[in-house]
Amino acid sequence: MTAIEQTEAARPRGTRLPRRARRNQLLGAAQEVFVAQGYHAAAMDDIAERAGVSKPVLYQHFPGKLDLYLALLDQHCEALIQSVRGALASTTDNKQRVRATMDAYFAYVEDDGGAFRLVFESDLTNEPAVRERVDKVTTECAEAICEVIAEDTGLSRAESMLLASGLGGLAQVVARSWLHSDRSVPRDNAVQLLASLAWRGIAGFPLHGNEHH
Repeated sequence: MTAIEQTEAARPRGTRLPRRARRNQLLGAAQEVFVAQGYHAAAMDDIAERAGVSKPVLYQHFPGKLDLYLALLDQHCEALIQSVRGALASTTDNKQRVRATMDAYFAYVEDDGGAFRLVFESDLTNEPAVRERVDKVTTECAEAICEVIAEDTGLSRAESMLLASGLGGLAQVVARSWLHSDRSVPRDNAVQLLASLAWRGIAGFPLHGNEHH
């Protein structure tokens, strides 16, 4: 059950929940409010009301609005990192790895909760703690891709990291563009188009001591 689903299940005011369940419920409510309103327009009153709790209960778990936002960022940045790592580990066929990685980004932006907006379209990127987390997810996803490129091509780490950053950036920007175009191209088709483009580029680098494509 997602945090937002837990929010729906636990919304009636006055219900006592275990601490972890309450925290997840509050995070789900905060996500709904932040995605809909942005950080600056959102208020702790709105989040408490959305969660069906009093403000003192909200403050027992999160001292302030920024703490809530950072907790959500930690959760959803880690989700994307793990998704990209899982895509890369899902096969040893590099062409399929490219497709799986592109699809991981599409799946991330298509999630009904809209969490990607907090990560990639935040109105709080001037806040150092937010910027640090956004940079971290971009870097760690690129590093995961970099490891595969370096191992299979024999390129230096610096060279591999440049290519990996390009692939990750391509996937993230195009996936968001696809979503904002109201999914005018079916997801499978969009993923395949992007994967074909990415594969034509990366496949041009010779394999190093590895006969598998």
